[in-house]
Amino acid sequence: MIKAYHKKYILNFKQASGTSRGVLKTKETWFLLLDFNGKKGIGECGLFRGLSVDDRPDYEEKLKWTCQNINLGLEVLLGELMEFPSIQFGLEMAFKSLESQNQFELFPSKFTDGEDSIPINGLIWMGTEVFMKQQIVEKIEAGFTCIKMKIGSIDFQTEIDLIKSIRNEFTSKDIELRVDANGAFLPSEALEKLKILSEFDLHSIEQPIKQGQIEAMANLCEKTPLPIALDEELIGVFFVTNKESLLQNIRPQYIILKPSLIGGFKGSNEWIDIAEKNKIGWWITSALESNVGLNAIAQYTYIKQHDVPQGLGTGSLFTNNFKSPLQVKKGTLQYNKKSDWKFNL
Repeated sequence: MIKAYHKKYILNFKQASGTSRGVLKTKETWFLLLDFNGKKGIGECGLFRGLSVDDRPDYEEKLKWTCQNINLGLEVLLGELMEFPSIQFGLEMAFKSLESQNQFELFPSKFTDGEDSIPINGLIWMGTEVFMKQQIVEKIEAGFTCIKMKIGSIDFQTEIDLIKSIRNEFTSKDIELRVDANGAFLPSEALEKLKILSEFDLHSIEQPIKQGQIEAMANLCEKTPLPIALDEELIGVFFVTNKESLLQNIRPQYIILKPSLIGGFKGSNEWIDIAEKNKIGWWITSALESNVGLNAIAQYTYIKQHDVPQGLGTGSLFTNNFKSPLQVKKGTLQYNKKSDWKFNL
């Protein structure tokens, strides 16, 4: 018989991080801990308050139910937890961890052997112009060749001036530039703003308008001069037929997969299959998990052998993250075999 427990953990940001949904100082996450005859399994349920579809009053109750019913097995539980994608992911992780020789090595590969790395984008948080500029300089000096800028919270012209200042120094061959609006533009102004942004040879823009406006987003993806990547749009779409319908209706240029928000490995695999059938590009991004969740996402991402910069550089944001072999070096995520895990809850 497997025994299961759950535990809450609050991650503290090193510095308050701005998004168009507000400023983040802490991030709540939950751990699923499995025990089978002394063998341990660890999974992280990366609940994201205000964004996750499973940000509900009964979340902890559902975690408790999951632990009580752990011996139903993974497949049954995943079906029962369809509306709780972060718990689904925590379960997948925990069961994989329990089955593995090393509880943190879920997908053994050249990455976990320390022989290969994953290219990642450097994330620029919203803030004052000075703060954003400082971050950009730091990322470029640290060897990043792909930068992702959060936009939509300060004055649009100031953001354009920032992008212009980057492009004045670095061409698109030097630095790939992605922007993420987190749904900040109004449908009535979005196309005009995309035209202005497209002058700076950007790679793409994530979620220019709020999710759920299917017709407006489809119209935008058809007319856009700048490739559009759907992000929040994928949250809360549970069934394969609905996923197919969404992508066929909107026809975006890219989709972005956050396993904690879309049902883990299984949910991500479904989206990838549909995207590739419809010739839609994709990449994978973490969603402010601790190093436990980030580790699982990184290992999964590596085995997909998808050689575009991924969004996996969030492990260093917290003061109280768990010590792990994950390291960011020269714009890549690496796994340092000489560094041990220190997971203490």
